[in-house]
Formats: sequence, C-alpha cells, structure tokens
Amino acid sequence: MRPSLARYLGVDYGEKRIGLALSDPLGMIATPAGVIARRAGKRAPIAEIIRRAESAAARGFVIGLPLDGNGEETAWTSEIRRVGAELEKRTGLPVRFADERYTTAAVLRAVREMGGSTRGRKGDVDSMAAALLLQHALNVDD
Repeated sequence: MRPSLARYLGVDYGEKRIGLALSDPLGMIATPAGVIARRAGKRAPIAEIIRRAESAAARGFVIGLPLDGNGEETAWTSEIRRVGAELEKRTGLPVRFADERYTTAAVLRAVREMGGSTRGRKGDVDSMAAALLLQHALNVDD
C-alpha cells in the first residue's frame, strides 16, 4: 500500500460527521485532519472528501468499515462500501477498508486518561478516530 512519498487520507465516515486524517508523505504517521459535517437527508459529501484529498495530495484512501461486535457487516457497512466505490470511481485512487470497531471508544478513553474532556469536541474525536484507524492500517503494512 505504501509507495514512496504517498499520502493517504483516512476517513471515519459517520452519520453526522466525517472525521479525516492524513498520513505523512512517507505513509508512516497519521495525523488528524479535520471533519466534514453531514446534513441529515442530504447526499453523501463525496465531492468534499475528494476536494480534501486533492488539496492534501493524497494518493489513496483508508476508510473505516463499521462492523458489529462479532466482526460481521451491517446495513451501514454497505453504505460505506458504496461511498468507497464512488471515491475510487471518481478519483482513480485506491480505496482500502479498515476495521474501525472501537476506534472512537479508544480515543474517548485516551482523552479521559490524559485528564481531558470531549465535551463540545465531537469533531475532534471523529478526526482522532480517523487518525487511529489510518495509523493502524499504516502499521499493518510494515
């Protein structure tokens, strides 16, 4: 997955917000990269995800795949796969799916352990969750 000098955009695709993360050019370190707010009843903001990827010179996507507690696919999983297929179709860039189970819970736990608060910071949590799932995907490739 990691050709030299290739950034990846991590996507934690939620119903209300889409957390984003970006790898460094060597594809080794993931960093939170903001959030895209979703509006109820509106189409998926695929064009905005593509704009963010282009502005960051991303060369691929890692999208969190929401599986249930047993690792099985859910109804939301099929929506995420559809979004991934559309991103790949429109950009020609590779899309990889990564198990996102427990990423948000891990971020919330880490913030609490450091004595922080997540009140009013849901977007930050989503972006950090995207960074966690992207970092895991990058580590698996080592």
